Amino acid sequence: MIPLVLRGALLLSLLVPCAALWAQPRLGIEQVKDGLYMITGPGGNIGVRLTDEGVILIDDKFPQDFEEIQSLIASVSAQPVRYVINTHHHGDHSGSNAGFLEVAEIVAHKNARENMLRGNQEGLPRLVYTDSTAIYMGGVEVQAFHLGTGHTNGDSVVYFPDLKTIHGGDLLHTTAPFLDYANGGSSRGWVSTLNAMLALDFDTAIPGHGGIMNRRDILNFRNQMESVRQRMAELIRAGVSADGASEQIRDPGLSWTQAEDGLFMRRSVPGFYEEIAAELE
Repeated sequence: MIPLVLRGALLLSLLVPCAALWAQPRLGIEQVKDGLYMITGPGGNIGVRLTDEGVILIDDKFPQDFEEIQSLIASVSAQPVRYVINTHHHGDHSGSNAGFLEVAEIVAHKNARENMLRGNQEGLPRLVYTDSTAIYMGGVEVQAFHLGTGHTNGDSVVYFPDLKTIHGGDLLHTTAPFLDYANGGSSRGWVSTLNAMLALDFDTAIPGHGGIMNRRDILNFRNQMESVRQRMAELIRAGVSADGASEQIRDPGLSWTQAEDGLFMRRSVPGFYEEIAAELE
């Protein structure tokens, strides 16, 4: 029989690695350019713009991430968060709004706020805009534009003109996008919005999910959106049903339709089919 002291020591030795595992950080932070960082991990990518008078965040992930986000910001700046810009309403991008409203102002497009309100989300932005707005703080300008529909009807593109960098929210994705038709998403609108985005003077882009992108990446993203739209139109003209389109839209040349997580296929195709079918009538 193992003595009680040894049994206690053995139990502790088993628990310590487990506790260490639980304590592993969910998020990480990396520098994009001088004065601009990106917080990564589960949920949408956060942009962190530093100024001498405070920090401006772009999105804020899930509710449980509030404290870790604050800790990561403190590792690169002694300034507090003054503003948060939500690129859209989805909870993996606006989930910590309630926490940040205690210390900062939250800005979003008016449609994004309405989508949050309809979805009974916490942390509604107190400041909204229609076409464009800007924050000026500590000698830094951060602009936000609503360039049209796409992922939703309330997407914001955030532009850091001095750094020639944008944060595109989920208008940009490095695997496969999701068209939120329940909240005004549109593939046709998305193409136009991307064209308007490309008119901005930038060389670097933070996507909603995935690694840093450049202009060529966004051109390729737009081109694939156009190609997937064309592919769906061909299927509809050939008489393929909405049910059949989910499989037959798969094409080796279109990475979105081959994505392992099936995001584009599983969630977007029913509405996508209806959108393209309506255009062909």
